[in-house]
Amino acid sequence: MFTKILIANRGEIACRVASTARRLGIRTVAVYSDADAHARHVQLCDEAVHIGGASPRESYLCADRILAAALATGAQAVHPGYGFLSENDGFAQACIEAGIAFIGPPPSAIAAMGSKSAAKALMEHAQVPLVPGYHGNNQDPAFLQAQADEIGYPVLIKASAGGGGKGMRLVQQSSDFIAALASCQREAQASFGNAHVLVERYVTRPRHIEIQVFGDTHGHYVHLGERDCSVQRRHQKVLEEAPAPGMTPERRAQMGDAAIAAARSVGYVGAGTVEFICEQDGRFYFMEMNTRLQVEHPVTEAITGQDLVEWQLRVAAGESLPLTQDQITFTGHAIEARICAENPAQQFLPATGTLQVLRTPACSTFSVAPVRIDSGVREGDAITPHYDSMIAKLIVHGEDRATALARLDTALAELHITGLSHNISFLRRVAATHSFAQADLDTALIEREHSALFEAPALSIAHAVAGALLRLQADEQHHAHRDPWSRTDHWRLHGNARRLVKLHIDCQTLAVTLDIQRDGTWQLSWDAVNVTVQPLCRTDHGGEQFEADVHGQRLRLRVYRHGDELDVFTAQGHARVQHLDPLRQVDEQAAGGRLTALMPGKVVAMLVTEGQQVKQGDALAVTEAMKMEHTLTAPHDGVVSAILCAVGDQLAEGVELLRLEVAA
Repeated sequence: MFTKILIANRGEIACRVASTARRLGIRTVAVYSDADAHARHVQLCDEAVHIGGASPRESYLCADRILAAALATGAQAVHPGYGFLSENDGFAQACIEAGIAFIGPPPSAIAAMGSKSAAKALMEHAQVPLVPGYHGNNQDPAFLQAQADEIGYPVLIKASAGGGGKGMRLVQQSSDFIAALASCQREAQASFGNAHVLVERYVTRPRHIEIQVFGDTHGHYVHLGERDCSVQRRHQKVLEEAPAPGMTPERRAQMGDAAIAAARSVGYVGAGTVEFICEQDGRFYFMEMNTRLQVEHPVTEAITGQDLVEWQLRVAAGESLPLTQDQITFTGHAIEARICAENPAQQFLPATGTLQVLRTPACSTFSVAPVRIDSGVREGDAITPHYDSMIAKLIVHGEDRATALARLDTALAELHITGLSHNISFLRRVAATHSFAQADLDTALIEREHSALFEAPALSIAHAVAGALLRLQADEQHHAHRDPWSRTDHWRLHGNARRLVKLHIDCQTLAVTLDIQRDGTWQLSWDAVNVTVQPLCRTDHGGEQFEADVHGQRLRLRVYRHGDELDVFTAQGHARVQHLDPLRQVDEQAAGGRLTALMPGKVVAMLVTEGQQVKQGDALAVTEAMKMEHTLTAPHDGVVSAILCAVGDQLAEGVELLRLEVAA
């Protein structure tokens, strides 16, 4: 076994690898960029080497710098994690030539599976089922459109070197093909340095099921069951679970055999995932092979009880697989939720900011348990535009799917994050939908359940208002002087205390009247709404936790405050509330014609010209941030009065791209 390894990655996966290495007595070397000098993975490793600037191209994608760090520190092997250089055959070959073990498959296997087109040709030869499509080298747009017309719509354009949902476009009709192809190729070039694409028939109501495989240097192969990753947004996974609901032992054996055949055909070694697109009737087709450890590997660890990183290390050190196929067993059900900094209501636009609050339920970290949270960040850390927007992975395990679902909802309710937009409330709604609860799964589940997922507030307005006022009143009492004349809570000798508080919640401003009765009961009113609140007690938790009866419902509320921003959490959900200073004047109309960058990024396409008339919803410009393209659309009909940036410009958050005036 190795005595020292270098982890050529950052964030959660670097921490995950370091955790297993520490348990096995293996020393670890971290690498870090300018932005990660104080990151968690740097703190967890035994040594750390600076490798460059904040941009991945200046650091985590610099193979020569990483290899130099491995040689300088005496590391015997390099673990690439996932993303960055994990599927770069040139880097794997360079490690081998330098006498350093690459903890992954041989370069030839990475190269064979790195191109979706070449991989499909190999799978056809290995008699693994394929989706109808064009996987060749002719990249002429007119030719590809003709191929798509022949396949029949809808079709999916996919970056041949892609992964992680990037470089993929669904095309419903021939007239949309050329524009979708151009966008797909731009994103593929930016993300993978390769604009080559393939075109496939889009399977209606597909399920995304993948098989975890392992091979060793002695010619042994096993699979560790399947994971259902059908719940996706923008072709990226949201919830993953194992085993796949409805999977029969016979179908598992068929898919496992096909996955092993795929691995064997390229002489695979180490951890890999063979992904299949599946029809509702159970037919399955090879989609791609990821030649690395997957983000969702913890659900497989939960149901098998195995540490897959340990398997990787042992196989890379020349040992045989720890178990044979007959020795691998499955217990219970596991679900993983990806906690991401993003705004689901704005087409899942990635978010940036500081994790002002990051509080978790009772859980393990990087090890199998009923509740497990793997994360590469801590409270106070920042989510920046330089890297992936994932904050953490929440994994739950239960004796059956119903138990796992209940445990998932409870854990999500107890996971509190403030300081930036995130998807926790959205994940709770997804898990509560009829489709997910009943395991009626396909990759369009989020679109199918749109009204349940996007139109209902995460927390009732009444509960949000009550929570915000409880915290505001408590803070005022805490800072008040002892004599009644200095108090700021509207106390008076006779009659009820009354005050007016303005709050902004869920895109609406409320003028809330608070009447405090002599018995301590609160009467809240705004518009035509009346709510009775009985504050019950306050748990000393940094002034954050309260209990109250709100309109006959007893609640426990945790309310975090940062200036005028209040985040209200209950078992029912979370709401962000802004306390509006009555002296503050906000002219919303003044900004109505300004279209700004929602996060730092680069302009990759300007789709309009000055003076052009546009309709609401028309695409105006395309920016790239966090390796994803984002299209800016017109909020209303109007005329483009000014274009304030050019293609290639780097933009900070809030910078104006163009102005749109209402048509006369």
